[in-house]
Amino acid sequence: MEASTKSHPNALIVATDPLLFTHHVRILEAVQTHRLLSMFRFRQFAEAGGLMSYGASVLRMWRRTAYFVDCILKGAKPSELPVEQPTQFELVINLKTAKALGLTIPPPLLFLADEVIR
Repeated sequence: MEASTKSHPNALIVATDPLLFTHHVRILEAVQTHRLLSMFRFRQFAEAGGLMSYGASVLRMWRRTAYFVDCILKGAKPSELPVEQPTQFELVINLKTAKALGLTIPPPLLFLADEVIR
């Protein structure tokens, strides 16, 4: 992170990666220390202090996984089950973080958000 901040970036978009999720506390500390605008894939980052997140609901995906496990336990062949992609995405905006960064989030964007953390 130190090397990337020498070029004075304004924002950070965090890719989806299990390793990055494991180190979310360190990432969020660096984002806050360097006052970077931040966009994440998982809502947990926005809940923990990131500016915003946009991505498929992990909770909905886990529920859908339970459906497939149920089908397999009832005798369905895994190779015959359909491959699915998420169809519902959620936008979470953290207004506390926006205020700390001196940002004003436009009302139309707040209206579109699935959750606004105040």
